[in-house]
Amino acid sequence: MMRSMKYFAHTHPTKEWQTLKEHLETVAELSRGAARKNGVVDNEEVLLGIAGLLHDFGKYQPNFQAYLKNGGKRGSVPHASWGAGYARVLGLNDLSFIIDGHHKGLPDLTDLQTDTDEFKNDEVENFEAIKQAFLTDTGLTEEELTVIPPKFPSLYERELYIRYLFSMLTDADWLDTEAFMDREKANARKNLSLDIQRMTDQLNRSLQSKSTEGEINQLRNQSREEVLKKTCCQGGFFSLNLPTGLGKTLTSVSWALEHARHNDLKRIIIVLPFINIIDQTAQILKEIFGEDTVLEHHSSLIEDDSGNDEWDYDYKKLACENWEHPLIVTTSVQFFESLFSRKPSKARKIHNIADSVVIFDEIQTLNKELVLPTLEMLKNVQRLLHTSFLFCTATMPAFERRENFEYGIEKITTLVDNPKALFERDCIKRVAYQIIDDFNEITLEKLVAMVQLAHEATLVIFNTKKDARLFYEKVSNDEACWDKIYHLSTFMCPAHRKQVIEAIRQDLKEKKKILVSSTQLIEAGVDFDFPVVFRTLAPLESIIQAAGRCNREGTMAEKGNVFLFQLADSRMPDKTYEACAGHARMLIQDNPDQLYHYEFFEEYYRQIIGLFVDLDKNQINAARSKFKFETVSNSYHLIDQQTEAVFIKDFDEKSKSLYEAIRFKEFLSSRDYRNIQPYCVQLYANALGRLSSFHAI
Repeated sequence: MMRSMKYFAHTHPTKEWQTLKEHLETVAELSRGAARKNGVVDNEEVLLGIAGLLHDFGKYQPNFQAYLKNGGKRGSVPHASWGAGYARVLGLNDLSFIIDGHHKGLPDLTDLQTDTDEFKNDEVENFEAIKQAFLTDTGLTEEELTVIPPKFPSLYERELYIRYLFSMLTDADWLDTEAFMDREKANARKNLSLDIQRMTDQLNRSLQSKSTEGEINQLRNQSREEVLKKTCCQGGFFSLNLPTGLGKTLTSVSWALEHARHNDLKRIIIVLPFINIIDQTAQILKEIFGEDTVLEHHSSLIEDDSGNDEWDYDYKKLACENWEHPLIVTTSVQFFESLFSRKPSKARKIHNIADSVVIFDEIQTLNKELVLPTLEMLKNVQRLLHTSFLFCTATMPAFERRENFEYGIEKITTLVDNPKALFERDCIKRVAYQIIDDFNEITLEKLVAMVQLAHEATLVIFNTKKDARLFYEKVSNDEACWDKIYHLSTFMCPAHRKQVIEAIRQDLKEKKKILVSSTQLIEAGVDFDFPVVFRTLAPLESIIQAAGRCNREGTMAEKGNVFLFQLADSRMPDKTYEACAGHARMLIQDNPDQLYHYEFFEEYYRQIIGLFVDLDKNQINAARSKFKFETVSNSYHLIDQQTEAVFIKDFDEKSKSLYEAIRFKEFLSSRDYRNIQPYCVQLYANALGRLSSFHAI
């Protein structure tokens, strides 16, 4: 009786249901099609085909077919463990992981064993009957599902390979389900390719339109020409170590296009440290390459693992799901937490990191307590998925392998032969560093008095939101000294920060005497150009980045002034930050001119890595080697996750309208979260408790 049944994968309210055989075969074909053109392993397409065929094996259960026909609670008839169990019986343990997790997420090894032991031990009633139904319906034999599993030189590479397979399977499953449920949405997707020649021509025209006058512009052009001589290198790790203001963004994209051409790579991914600088970088690239070519994807997008989000036909929002796009601008959080995530919604983009050029801007901002697992993952991705990585920064961390740092990268090819010569050019030394009171603590009142002596636009940068706010409150009544006083911190919603940043940029352009009190969010990628900067004591990379906001274009008749100070009664973000700041103080207190020297930061980084930082605080590498996918996912966080988003409903007319649209909804969709994100502030629980009133949504 079972053999004559018609089995279904998905129901639909208005059209014929999708058969299970059709779904399995389509997912198998899509999975095979997503594999690298050369394959990570010899039998990769065969493995992916088997994964696609087995992923919904459990839907052959009579109970599941009854659930589809009669209805019931979603998830009341689990099916993933059946296919995972059958894969394990066949000896395909890597496929067992990805099938078991294709809805709920990749499990830890012990949880996978719990889910599938009964199949391995032949304890599941009706398993043989369901297997026969599957084989009969698909026309397969068990021999066709048998393949020798691949072997890898390290457990880390095997762990990444499982993630890579998982990415292709989940993406294929969701794409086929989408095509069945809503063809209009599926048709809205665009399969855009990296048009290297067109983009190179557009970029060259843009660069040719820029001024060539002045020593800084000449150095920019010379550096770009030198970098482009190294585009024909084989894939690997590269560094672009240029002083602030020498055009790292466009130079890196120029190199990436030619490197992609030489190595037949299919996309460029630009990874930025903070959400607040994505708009700026993306806008520059859109002006050069066109709106369609550039995809912005930041980590505040709430992704729905159920696959049942409200349909959204914007092709760029659809491309955010799997990164099927030629040029992507994203954040460190989105990039790295996708690589380490167990969730299908995040992991389904991993296979599109393969055969790409990934540009990391301001790599020095990487959380030091995640250095080892991050570098290990990048090495695995580079070797296994043939991805090239370019580190761009004025302060390059010491990531290369060396004595007492055997986990580093074997080789990083520098694209600038003699960066030291560039850093020590007089035109690059655009600021004079001055230490206030020999780094003895000064009061907020004394700081205010010193800042008031400045006769030009001034930026003051603090380590904490509290200090930035207190300083702003102190000076806010002193507007007679300033044309305008601004405050910047992550206590402001993104829409507000964007408005303030644009206002500051315009005031600087008009040479107004403004005062800005900011947290360190301003130190990476925000191209402000102040004549005077005050920076409270911080790790060396923050000090150098702060100086990059001073006399950035080198247009002042004399050097800009960077004042370094230590604030009394001030706290630092965490103990690692405090230790690194203390070490920076020790190194520069007697001779701040060392900040001009190219080798100084690298030596500093080596010292703090050896002295103050636990490079794998959460033991993520150990968890990866034991295939603890859920443990890794819960442990790898670039930013603190113990916050809640608060929606600022009365910020402007748009936020008020959004609030009216969602206020009576029982649940918010991914689209709702995307829409309100520009008006959300992340707060810790204690800060939430101090709010006089708010609505939980």
